[in-house]
Amino acid sequence: MPNRESVLLVEDDPGMSEVVQILLARENFRVESAGSVARARELAAARLPDLVVTDLKLPDGTGLDVVRAIRESDRELPVIMITSYSSMESAIAALRSGAVDYLVKPFDNEDFLHAIRRALRERRTRRENAALRRNLRSAYAPPRIVGECAGMRRVLDLVRRVGSADANVLITGESGTGKEAIALHLHHLGPRAGAPLVQVSCGAFTSAKLETELFGAASRGPGSGDGLVREAHGGTLLLDEVSELPPALQARLLRAIQELPPQPGGGSGVRVLAMSTRDLADPVKQGQFRKDLYYNLNVISVEIPPLRERGEDIELLAKYFLQVYNGRLGRRVAGFDAEFTGFMRSYQWPGNVRELENFIERSVLLAGDAQLTGRDLAEVAPALPMVRASEPLPGGKRPLAIEEYVREVIERYQDTHTDSALARMLGIGRKALWVRRRQWGLKRNPKTER
Repeated sequence: MPNRESVLLVEDDPGMSEVVQILLARENFRVESAGSVARARELAAARLPDLVVTDLKLPDGTGLDVVRAIRESDRELPVIMITSYSSMESAIAALRSGAVDYLVKPFDNEDFLHAIRRALRERRTRRENAALRRNLRSAYAPPRIVGECAGMRRVLDLVRRVGSADANVLITGESGTGKEAIALHLHHLGPRAGAPLVQVSCGAFTSAKLETELFGAASRGPGSGDGLVREAHGGTLLLDEVSELPPALQARLLRAIQELPPQPGGGSGVRVLAMSTRDLADPVKQGQFRKDLYYNLNVISVEIPPLRERGEDIELLAKYFLQVYNGRLGRRVAGFDAEFTGFMRSYQWPGNVRELENFIERSVLLAGDAQLTGRDLAEVAPALPMVRASEPLPGGKRPLAIEEYVREVIERYQDTHTDSALARMLGIGRKALWVRRRQWGLKRNPKTER
């Protein structure tokens, strides 16, 4: 037989209390009764009910006191207020305190039971949705991390060593380097892998909206509320762009994560993985970021190198993304020729791994041949500027300076591509292309379409 849902009835009128208890018992609810605020506190502390029904006027206080006391333990616990004294002010006060319904005695039994069922149904729905979100987060494995350069080997070795330590980690690196992928690996490697993983972007909201997201709309204290900090209790709180956290919220966040109840095994209430594109040491020195919060987050520090410093990983990553997007887009692009590879190794990738992934996706989508070649660059990389490479090109060639690369591309393609296509390939304007051709005395076939 399934567990019956429990109702705490707080009513000081013995006759009314008996009638309501009989009514609820007939509907198969478990009922506990209290005649005062103090007794309601005791019963709720011993075992939280699924629903509270309380009179507004009680011998030692009001139903509002009951709501506040109950909500200290469970902010989502539904409360229905009943009273013999109907007024607009009391109704507004009840609803503002967190009551989900307000009934005036004497009430119709069916109206009363409908309010009970509706409140419990909404509570079950919230619980099921929260469980579904947790299961979905845990079901997805973290993305694969591809990297064999010395810098990434150090990062991955550190991740493996601290993943199971359950310590807070600060992950830094330029935009697009893969900070979120590292954070997801840390979560899945740790003891909280099956617990909630709650992510919030500190730079995506206004200060007021971020406060609501983190702590809830009607929180009463640093450790209470129905926000994301509370939702992450027992699991991992992933803070994106933590450097953007407003100063007014930094102290509150620190208190909130410190005052969450510890785990039964002795672990902290939540594990925090913080990500930042900025080195937080400078904002700390300038007084823009609290030292105590910084030290709390920076138990372990992971710094991800930019892609321009991972020369040998560029082609490795490109091949990996080629395999991914061949599968997703239903293509069979075989690989890259030397010129296409040379471009990838020469380009500095200011958007890092994210930019490279987008570039490969676009290349696969637009590719018409079995292999991506230098001829495809005019279409798939029209806006990318050419810069000096930090690694040698395939075949031992030295990297080309900007002007050398421009001249080589013009000489090779000026008779097969229009001026517009050449300019897009090089990331320069048509006027700049004409100036360079005139400067170097490069002549093109007059039959080439302009």
